[in-house]
Amino acid sequence: MERSKSFQQASSAFRAHFHDLSTPRFTTAAKQNPYDYVQSFRQNHHPPWLYNLTEAWAKLYEEPFKGVTSDGVVREGLFKEQDEAVDIQGVVHATENMLGGLDEEQRKNVLYPVNAKEWRAWSNPEFLLRPFGLRLEEVPESTAQSILAIIEVSLSPEGYQKALAAMRINHFLGTLVKLPQIMNKYSYNFILFGTPSTSHPWGWLLYGHHLDLAVFFKGSQIVISPTFTGAEPNIIDEGQWAGTEILHKEGNMGLKVMQSLTAEQQKKAQIYKLLKDPEMTITGDLITDRWNKDDQRHVCGAFRDNRVVPYEGVLVSEMTNEQQQRILDIANEMVIYLPKRARELRLQQIKEHFGETYFCWIGEFGDDDPFYFRIQSPVVILEFDHHSGVFLNNEEPAKFHTHTIVRTPNAGDYGQALRGVTEKL
Repeated sequence: MERSKSFQQASSAFRAHFHDLSTPRFTTAAKQNPYDYVQSFRQNHHPPWLYNLTEAWAKLYEEPFKGVTSDGVVREGLFKEQDEAVDIQGVVHATENMLGGLDEEQRKNVLYPVNAKEWRAWSNPEFLLRPFGLRLEEVPESTAQSILAIIEVSLSPEGYQKALAAMRINHFLGTLVKLPQIMNKYSYNFILFGTPSTSHPWGWLLYGHHLDLAVFFKGSQIVISPTFTGAEPNIIDEGQWAGTEILHKEGNMGLKVMQSLTAEQQKKAQIYKLLKDPEMTITGDLITDRWNKDDQRHVCGAFRDNRVVPYEGVLVSEMTNEQQQRILDIANEMVIYLPKRARELRLQQIKEHFGETYFCWIGEFGDDDPFYFRIQSPVVILEFDHHSGVFLNNEEPAKFHTHTIVRTPNAGDYGQALRGVTEKL
């Protein structure tokens, strides 16, 4: 009953925020394919705030990969080779099966060297800024299904369902705003890096609107980082996937942590009271600013591979056992793409660093307030943020538009710390 009530409230909330679909923004886009759509964006520089951000992204993309750090210095020795019981033979088999169904041109398009910079080409907006690899909506259904089979065998069952939910909600959004050519369940690009192997490093990248997964393999070991998972809205309330919801657990658990802290801890954790706070650095420099209209409060989004993110907030080691368990539960939800054994080891690693793990908060923390939180240590960064509308018209952040990001700092992203010299990005 409680879930039904909550779901109905979420449905009513987002349905109160539809744009006028008869405006040129929507009528023009409805006639465009993804390539026309992005070409128009580049020619017209509209919306300007996003165009300017993509120019900043282009500069960041040219930087050599270093990794997110807390102080500009990569800390060595945090990540080790280990057996994580990944079904690597199954993953290789599925990948070889997919490759076997491609023609020469498709194989050329999908295969990149293991150290290619295109690992870092992902971005969240619906604009196809870097059309690498194979786009699921442009290949035969059998090929799209064989790509999904790779994703399914790579991820945990729960993680695969989460990825499908993000893709289906993207499809639902495209239907709601009558832009099915721009946003649908197959509006995603897929790249393979290196040669599928049970022993040597290789991997894949899936990227598109509200879902970006970088997956690296080395033998039976797996790194799934960075990841971006988002949704606008974060439920489906009609049609074939009605009842789908995503990213609610993470937010609810984060709120419980914040509400359960002492007043003194809450004051320390709350680094800004307002979601767009006058105290935030906003100079117009989109590389260094603390807030922009796309990332909003996120600091580790697309192309922020080398960002310096100082620790902020309250130490997790100073929390109660119950609060620490909630932090682990949040981490479990946010790294749920990892297969079972790999996730167990990842959570163990995260717990071992609780003495250096910080929890920070932006916004208020009443039951109905939108908010941002970050959990950060030398081995993980977990970001959760409620956003203002893009395809819905809420000007202020709302709980039905959610973005989440997972990073592995200190060169952990993309499995960099596990790569040999010639395999590094």
